[in-house]
Amino acid sequence: MGLNHADENAPVAVVRRQYLASAAGDLEALRATMAPDVEWTEMAGFPLAGTYRTPAGVTGNVMEKLAQDWEGWAAHDDTYVVDGENVVVLARYTATHRQSGKPLNARVAHHFTVRGGLIVRFEQFVDTALVRDAATAG
Repeated sequence: MGLNHADENAPVAVVRRQYLASAAGDLEALRATMAPDVEWTEMAGFPLAGTYRTPAGVTGNVMEKLAQDWEGWAAHDDTYVVDGENVVVLARYTATHRQSGKPLNARVAHHFTVRGGLIVRFEQFVDTALVRDAATAG
């Protein structure tokens, strides 16, 4: 049974598309999942901590920088909890830091708010100490 257009705009489908685009390194497809006024927040203590706006602002300040600093950065989505326009995804980050050579394997939670088939808000929750340790030489 194929998805109809309404299903493609369902919050869970939009969020899943975001992970698939990210995994494929397709920044154009990734930007297409975000509202023009998206607010994307990386957690305090994370190397890229802050709130970024606009799809180009998000990919330029988050995904492109992660690719520069980390080899094979990936967010593996495994559990979706959906409540209306809210989608919480439990996932795992894996990567190797390019400078330290250390691996990262950390659990993470992502909270997306989806309206009209687009991500309007994102907030990341992660053990930032694990990320910092992996990025630190020694």
